[in-house]
Amino acid sequence: MDETIKQKPRHDKTRLAVFEQDGSGDYKIAGIEVYGGDGLEIVHVVNIEGPLPEIIDEPEEYLDSGFKADVVLDFLRHPDLSEHLVKLCRGKGLPVISAGKRIEGAICPFTCCGLGRSQGLGAYGRRFGLPRYEVEVRQGRIAGMEAIRGASCGATWQVIPRMIGTPIDEAVAKIGREVQFACLTDPSAFDPVTGKSALHFAGEVHQKALEQAIKEALSR
Repeated sequence: MDETIKQKPRHDKTRLAVFEQDGSGDYKIAGIEVYGGDGLEIVHVVNIEGPLPEIIDEPEEYLDSGFKADVVLDFLRHPDLSEHLVKLCRGKGLPVISAGKRIEGAICPFTCCGLGRSQGLGAYGRRFGLPRYEVEVRQGRIAGMEAIRGASCGATWQVIPRMIGTPIDEAVAKIGREVQFACLTDPSAFDPVTGKSALHFAGEVHQKALEQAIKEALSR
């Protein structure tokens, strides 16, 4: 396992540094602030604006290495900037999450709601990533629902009011649609290897999470 992933935060709160481009991470920042709980604190945000050259030969001109954090979130669009950020983070011994990318040394889930459990991500890893629900079932319908873990954009939580009262035999299909409506990812962006889009992936992982939650509720 990568040594940077093993590192654990040394503070009461998990401190996040966020790097974005033209506001590309704004809705994730908002989701973290609303749904992250008391254990998370965004301490550093860098937003790089304006048109950039196709190739950036000196990315250090855009990214200052002086930031301090426990976990780094990479929402940069330019590959040269993302790769340089990962290099900086490895030098600092910090885990960096670059969802939807393929960068050696970074944690690269297919989507933000595809992040698995990894040591060293502190409260961020406990709260955000592959979704997990707990539900209450009464008379064959969803009577109560709580998100334990989910998407940093907040879609996992935002769909809950629309699920209450749904028959359990319709709920799994419905949550997939509801999450796709709430998800802000580009529906036209298909992964050439899997043939799936991030939007479809988000719907599927929430369907699996609700399916498991219903099974657990019915077994109690």
